[in-house]
Amino acid sequence: MRYPAFLKDGDTIGFTAPSFGCNIEPYRTAFLHAQEVFLQKGYRTECGDTAYKGDGIGISTLPKICGEEFTRMYTSDTCQTIISCGGGELMCEILDYVDFDAIKTGKPKWFMGYSDNTNLTFLLETLCDTASIYGPCAPAFGMEPRHEAIEDAYRLLRGERCELKGYTMYETDPEKGPDQPLLPYSCTMPRFLTAYDPASGSLFRQGDANAPQLRFSGRLIGGCMDILANLCGTKYDRTADFAEKYREDGLIWFLEACDLSVFSIRRAVWELQHAGWFRHVKGFLFGRPLAGREALMGLDHIHAVTDLLIEYGVPILLDVDIGHLPPMMPLVNGSIAEVNADLSSGSMKLSMTMR
Repeated sequence: MRYPAFLKDGDTIGFTAPSFGCNIEPYRTAFLHAQEVFLQKGYRTECGDTAYKGDGIGISTLPKICGEEFTRMYTSDTCQTIISCGGGELMCEILDYVDFDAIKTGKPKWFMGYSDNTNLTFLLETLCDTASIYGPCAPAFGMEPRHEAIEDAYRLLRGERCELKGYTMYETDPEKGPDQPLLPYSCTMPRFLTAYDPASGSLFRQGDANAPQLRFSGRLIGGCMDILANLCGTKYDRTADFAEKYREDGLIWFLEACDLSVFSIRRAVWELQHAGWFRHVKGFLFGRPLAGREALMGLDHIHAVTDLLIEYGVPILLDVDIGHLPPMMPLVNGSIAEVNADLSSGSMKLSMTMR
């Protein structure tokens, strides 16, 4: 696994929009302020032409322009780190215009984003054997005051914080909007973990008196299931080969969902399972689903995944701080992770090693 150099004082941070750009509020003002924050910290910034575009369908602009700009920024020496301007819907259409061979043979650099950016944060590992960060997009760095999760992402980019503890509260009803673009997360809901313990073959909820402490390690890989299911079986799918290459480490899959219902989540898990993606798995981390929390026909978001995955005999931790209901832990796709979770107290620690 290739790891980029961490962000240093005076480096240049590049911003590109391979998915949505920052052409409307609250994203434009938040993005502008994020650049000011980075400049005040002593960094330089480089904005791609796509950053403020909004003439595309499901992405910032034409897929060819987005793909070529990403390749150019990634392979150039003008910036040392790239942060995506946003998520979106149809980033998959840029992939035919991304030169993965040039990226694979060139000097690696950090790329950070989430959601639709799974199209790159996942493929950088499985196609280019190069680590990336599944974390917040650029406008989030403009919030005032900065949430602990955003500070974690910044410190991770600098290599100063590779151990995370998760967060006690999360947001369900954001207050930020076009009129107040710099508001921080409005975290009012306590985090509540659920886990499958393979030793007992049982599900436990946070606070259960006999809840176990789960500890497992492996190489982190994953992203947004909406995107991963779309990539599965395409010419870009080399995931089974990746799993085989790192079979000695084993894999920890982190997965979260945006638009998927509980049935769509279950179908996605079934699809990835039958494509051989979960070979050599050591554990699963599932983020809080955005749209798929409502139970349908007796199926909830817990059983949507555990019913299919208990056959692997590994820990499954659910409602983790990953994904679309912030705050989210920034994760290095491709790193070796060790997870420690105590369901009796609800505490969780995740450490990442770059090897």
